[in-house]
Amino acid sequence: MDPRINNAHWRERDLDSLWHPCTQMKDHEWLELIPIKRGQGVWLEDYDGQRYLDAISSWWVNLFGHANPHISQRIADQAQSLEHVILAGFTHEPAVLLAEKLCAITPDGLDRVFYADSGSAAVEIALKMSFHYWRNQGQPGKTRFVCLSGSYHGETLGALAVGDVALYRDTYGPLLMEPLVVPSPDSFDRGPGCSWEEHALAQFEPMLRLLETRHDEIAAVIVEPLVQCAGGMRMYHPVYLERLREACDRYGVHLIADEIAVGFGRTGTLFACEQAGISPDFLCLSKGLTGGYLPLSAVLTGEAIYQAFYHDYSDLKAFMHSHSYTGNALCCTAALATLELFEQSDVIGHNRELAAHMRQAVAELDDHPNVADIRQSGMILAMEMADNQGRPYPWQERRGITVYRHGLANQALLRPLGNVVYFMPPYVITPDEIDHLARVAIEGIHLATRD
Repeated sequence: MDPRINNAHWRERDLDSLWHPCTQMKDHEWLELIPIKRGQGVWLEDYDGQRYLDAISSWWVNLFGHANPHISQRIADQAQSLEHVILAGFTHEPAVLLAEKLCAITPDGLDRVFYADSGSAAVEIALKMSFHYWRNQGQPGKTRFVCLSGSYHGETLGALAVGDVALYRDTYGPLLMEPLVVPSPDSFDRGPGCSWEEHALAQFEPMLRLLETRHDEIAAVIVEPLVQCAGGMRMYHPVYLERLREACDRYGVHLIADEIAVGFGRTGTLFACEQAGISPDFLCLSKGLTGGYLPLSAVLTGEAIYQAFYHDYSDLKAFMHSHSYTGNALCCTAALATLELFEQSDVIGHNRELAAHMRQAVAELDDHPNVADIRQSGMILAMEMADNQGRPYPWQERRGITVYRHGLANQALLRPLGNVVYFMPPYVITPDEIDHLARVAIEGIHLATRD
């Protein structure tokens, strides 16, 4: 290879033409952009030969490692016969097989699948389906959506509207519909001596009162089951979901479960809703659905909702929503290959062993004066940095950047959410690699909290 083709070469060309997501581009005047040449398992390698352990699964999408041979081969084989065809009036084997598989493995009652191409698009679809369902049912007054404080559901306008993270939402406020926001059951805010379950039950009271008094105008409640990821990996007890399902049924309100980030084994079960023993009215899936290979999302719902749209064309009750790449054959094949890997071994059981090792690996931070909380839900572990009084550091101090840079200098890709350092690695990580990750993160937290 031409020795001139190095990190600096691609960095310079990139900064002349690309605009990166969720990035203040001016930061790259001092924060080096890392061009990646290849990936293998949990490792990424740049053009200068440096390696980085992908602790965040490349934005939470990668389940079984980079360049997974099984998924790669299945996509390559599919590309030889059909890459894509319009899914309006046509169909194909991968789309059908994947829909059947998803209906079989998700909670009971989810019998219909609508494909899209991103998590945000899936949320948009669920919101529109819920709104449209009530309209088709002769209840056009049910137009409002309820979300939790600190929630995040995507960055297209509809999905952004039902989120509550100011960093993403505030700028675009004039463009957005207004949701009804209720306090999150986030366990971080519980009082001394209060258990996760007790706190979740107490926090459910505002939701219950809202549904009691305003259900006639509410179409749906949308939640991220168990973990509010972009809101700082805040976690809560599944009893909240149990009570929410009961209340939504009692008051005739849809429940939308956004499992885009937490689905496919992240929380210790295949789907987070399983831990509450519930089925939502709409289940949104993406990210790990294709093992991190290709953009695909799916919204699952039940037969009763499907039938509300099943009319003569002249009734104008069809769900007129589409994406050009809906049900793309390569994407569906990647998803099928990913689900096959779950079938070939006890992935969930193995993950539980890895999760226990991950928690033990950071145990020395339990008494750290500037780690206010260490929390875990399956293969998601978060450590929250705070001052000596347990108060979050001001966001302007950007202490997470110190952890990030220390990680890059020590073979680890850590991308903290503000003051929250977290692990969400691919499931093929080994105990030794977890130990490496923990050591680097602990060192980075020491550096970031040193005043």
